[in-house]
Amino acid sequence: MEAAGLLARALGRLPDMTESTRLEPGDQAPEFTLPDADGTLVSLSAYRGRRVIVYFYPAASTPGCTTQACDFTAASEELHGGDVDVIGISPDAPAKLARFRDAENLTITLLSDVDRAVLTAYGTYGAKKLYGKDVTGVIRSTFVIDSDGKIELAQYNVKATGHVEKLRRELAI
Repeated sequence: MEAAGLLARALGRLPDMTESTRLEPGDQAPEFTLPDADGTLVSLSAYRGRRVIVYFYPAASTPGCTTQACDFTAASEELHGGDVDVIGISPDAPAKLARFRDAENLTITLLSDVDRAVLTAYGTYGAKKLYGKDVTGVIRSTFVIDSDGKIELAQYNVKATGHVEKLRRELAI
């Protein structure tokens, strides 16, 4: 298991899950501490008192993931003004996230979950269909977490294109 997952488990913040569990509104958001693109540890608990969008995506620098990250960056000023922060999580290493951030001029927080412990805790890593085939991987998903750390909105299998605008309408931002 990678260091970030071991740290999260050692701090008692992640359950030991072998199967993905789907989260629902009202559930307590699983706590995490993960490295960002620069290797600095970021904890969900640091966002208490504000709403936060936590979205999970398969891989940095791929077409759909780039579209989604750029859309979140374009909307970040309005989201931040609505007391909403944005965190993107993928299984990419911090160095890859840094290259992605720099190449696309992203201003949102990107976190690395290389051992997929947080992805699993949120039910965003598991069986899915990819081009008609059954595969195991990251299920593109978005969560809105309220100021008290509870799941306000849970969306699994979202589309990259148009998702941020749809989310802004749903949040009235």
